Amino acid sequence: MELISRSSFFSMMRNSHTRMPPTQAESVIKNIIREIGQECAAHGEIVSETLVAFMVKAVVLDPSNGFNMDRTLIKSDVQKLVKHCVTRLLDNKNPSLDTIKMQVYFDMNYTSREEFLEEHHRVLESRLGSVMREITDNRACAREELESLYRKIVSYVLLRSGLGSPTDIKIVREATAALQSVFPQAELGTFLTLSKKDKERQLKELTMIVTGIRLFNRDCGKGGEGIDDLPAILHEAIPATTQHIDSQLQIAQEQAYRYTAILEKVRQNPLMSVQLQPYMLKEALYNVRQYEIFLQIILSDIITCAQEVEMMIKKLGAQLEQLKMIVKSKTAVPTSQVFPIFIALSNLWTSFQDETVLISVLSNLTSHLEAFLGAHELLFPEKVLRGLLDGVTVKTDVCRMREQMGNSAIGILKYKDKYYTFNSRDAAYSFAENPENYINLITEKAKKNAELIQLLELHQQFETLIPYSQVKDVDKHIKPITKCESGTQTDTHILPPTIVRSYEWNEWELRRKAIKLANLRQKVTHSVQTDLSHMRRENGSQVYSSKDASTQSMKEGSTRVPRPQVYIAGLRGGRAKTTCGVKVNLTRAIDET
Repeated sequence: MELISRSSFFSMMRNSHTRMPPTQAESVIKNIIREIGQECAAHGEIVSETLVAFMVKAVVLDPSNGFNMDRTLIKSDVQKLVKHCVTRLLDNKNPSLDTIKMQVYFDMNYTSREEFLEEHHRVLESRLGSVMREITDNRACAREELESLYRKIVSYVLLRSGLGSPTDIKIVREATAALQSVFPQAELGTFLTLSKKDKERQLKELTMIVTGIRLFNRDCGKGGEGIDDLPAILHEAIPATTQHIDSQLQIAQEQAYRYTAILEKVRQNPLMSVQLQPYMLKEALYNVRQYEIFLQIILSDIITCAQEVEMMIKKLGAQLEQLKMIVKSKTAVPTSQVFPIFIALSNLWTSFQDETVLISVLSNLTSHLEAFLGAHELLFPEKVLRGLLDGVTVKTDVCRMREQMGNSAIGILKYKDKYYTFNSRDAAYSFAENPENYINLITEKAKKNAELIQLLELHQQFETLIPYSQVKDVDKHIKPITKCESGTQTDTHILPPTIVRSYEWNEWELRRKAIKLANLRQKVTHSVQTDLSHMRRENGSQVYSSKDASTQSMKEGSTRVPRPQVYIAGLRGGRAKTTCGVKVNLTRAIDET
C-alpha cells in the first residue's frame, strides 16, 4: 500500500514543462512545494513536503481546477496552483484533507513486519559499529591495555544483547562472570591474532553464549540482574492492544454503516441530496473506511505477533528444561552440548525483543491515526445523525454480504489482466458491454477525490501520466518504468584464504623438519610463568620499609702508630776533607704513644 510517490508527481509536472530542461523543471517544482509550505506555516499549519506534493497532484488532477498539462505553467498558473493548495491544506473541517493526511502519515510510518524487523536490526548494527571497531582494531599489548579491551568486550556484549545497562555495576559483574566462564582474559592474546571478520564473528557468538548463560541463571534464580520478563510483558500488552484496536475498529465500522445507510436514503430522495451536499457525507465515509482498512492492517500484524509469541514461549520453556536436564547435578558439562542451547536461548530472546518493539510501534501508530477523525463530530453530531437515520435500517457489511450470496453464481469477469465482480446480473451485463467507460468513470471520480487513489488502490492508473496531446500516439495502458538508486559493495577477499603455510616444496627442508621432530622425542618440556600468564590469579606481598638505626658503646677507644723521627748530623761537612755523618733515631716506642 503506497501513496503516489513524489517522483511520479515530478514526472507529471515535468510533462507540463516539456520546454524546460529537467533540472530547471525540478527546480520550479521544488520552489512551488516550498512556497506552499511557507504559506501554510504563516497561517500556523506545519505540513510535510510529502503532503504538499500529494496535494499539488490532487489539485492538478481535479478537472474542475482547469489545469492543462499540454502547456507550460505560466506565473499566473503557479499562483493559482499555490492558492488552491494552500486553501485545501488549511481547510481543517474537510474530511477529504483528513483522509489524505492519514494516508500520508500511514505511508511514511508503516512498513511490513519483515521490512520493519530488517530495518530494526540494521539500525542496531549501525549503532554497535563504533564499539565493535574499537575492539576489532585494538592492538593492545600492555596489561592495562588488555584489561581495558576486556572491559570493552563486556560492554559490547551488554549493548548487543540488550540485557541491562553497561553502566550498572551489578549487571557488569554478572556479565563479566558469565564471559570469563567461556572466554577468560588470558585468551585475549589469541583473540588479537584473528582477522577482523573472525573477531566480529567470535564477538557475536560470545554475545549469544553469554546471553544464554544469563537467561539460564535467571530461570534458576541465580542471576538475571536487569533482565525484563519479556514473555510476561508481551502476554499483557498484546491482549490490551488488540482490545483497544477492536474497540476502535467497531466504532469505525458502526460509523461507516450509518453513513452508508444515509447515502442509500439520499439516493432515493434527490431533494435530500441537495440538502446534504455541504456536509460532505461521501468524503466522511471515505475517511472512516480508510481508517478501518488501516486498523485491519495493524490488527493483522498484531495477531501475527501474538501467534509468534505463543510459539516462542513454548520453545523457551522447552529449551530451558532441556538445559536443566543436561546441567543437572554435574560439575562439568561439555561445551558441545550446552553452547548450542545457549545460542538458541539468545536467538529466542532476541525475537521477544523484536516483538516488543513491533507491538510498541503498532500501538503508537494506532494512537496517532485517531487524530485524523476530528472532522466527524463537527460535521455530524449525534443529534444530526439520528435525524438523518430516522426510518432507515442500518445494515452491516455482513448483512449485505448475506443478501448478495448469489454473486458467486454471476461469475467473475476478466478484463485486461484484472478481475471484476458484481452485485447483480444486470450490473455484470452493463459492465461487459463497455468496460472502458466504467473504468474511466472510476478514474475521473478519483481525480476529483484524490483520497480514492489509495483507498481503491488505483496506483496503476495514475502512476504514468501523459499529456493529452500524446495519448493518441502511445498505448494508454503503458506500464510505469520503475527506477531506484542502488549500490553494491564487493569484499576484497570473499572466500577465506586457502594458502597452506606449512607446505614446503624443498625436499631438504622437509628432511630438516623431520630430523627436528625426531630430536624432540629426547627433549624435556619446561614451563615458565610470564607476565601474561600470571594474571590468572591475583598475587600480593607485604614488606616493611627500611629505616635508619644506630648503636652506642660504653667508651670510646682508638689506636695510634708512632711517627718515625730519624735525624742525620754532619751532612754539611767541616774543615776536614771527609764527611762523617751521625744517624740519630728519635722514634718513640709503641707503648709510649
